[in-house]
Amino acid sequence: MPLSARLFCLLAAGLAALAACSEEKPAEKPKTEASRKAPLAKTEVPRGKGFDFYVLSLSWSPTWCAENDAGGRTQQCRRGEDHGFILHGLWPQNDRGYPEYCATREPDRVPESLGRTLLDIIPSMGLIGHEWRKHGSCSGLSQKEYFTVARAAFERVRVPAELDAAHKAARLSPDAVEEAFTAANPGLARNGIAVTCAGGRLEEVRICMTADLAFRPCPAVDRAGCRAGSIQQPPIR
Repeated sequence: MPLSARLFCLLAAGLAALAACSEEKPAEKPKTEASRKAPLAKTEVPRGKGFDFYVLSLSWSPTWCAENDAGGRTQQCRRGEDHGFILHGLWPQNDRGYPEYCATREPDRVPESLGRTLLDIIPSMGLIGHEWRKHGSCSGLSQKEYFTVARAAFERVRVPAELDAAHKAARLSPDAVEEAFTAANPGLARNGIAVTCAGGRLEEVRICMTADLAFRPCPAVDRAGCRAGSIQQPPIR
């Protein structure tokens, strides 16, 4: 075969190979580590029944101690305990009124073995028992389930740092407290929170939640909040 013919054949073969390559599909990119991960499971809690929603009550411990145990005799108020916001309770609530002291097959007394697991958030065995009898008994849950939900609700709320570490007395408005909590907790609206006061002091922050612990509005609870222009936040001991 003449040299010119050979060159023509080689050139034609090269062009054909190039065309074939250009028609190939691009290689699929490997999946990233993130795309292979399964979605995170939602945190589930036992679901109560027989009420419309919960009120999570966070008590500013220094106010309670100033009014009820200035001598520091109780575990909650002993010097050095350094309690700020504690869990007063998780209260089953209706759109109108609330149930209390409901009939249940559970015992009235909370076993010490269960109560001691809660002392980091409710630093009083007496309060733990009271909250079960008055409110937990109306949740449709067992004692263990109720306090599991109560802890989950407490941990669901982020307490603003500027309010939770007050080692000096401060004056502030109830509106400022509500604004700090709503800013720290996405999804919490001003009509789903109420600040209460006693003797001119910050007493409690009450936050409304569904049975699944999502924030929700509660106009009646909101309307019952403190109407003082300013209140004192006593310091942590």
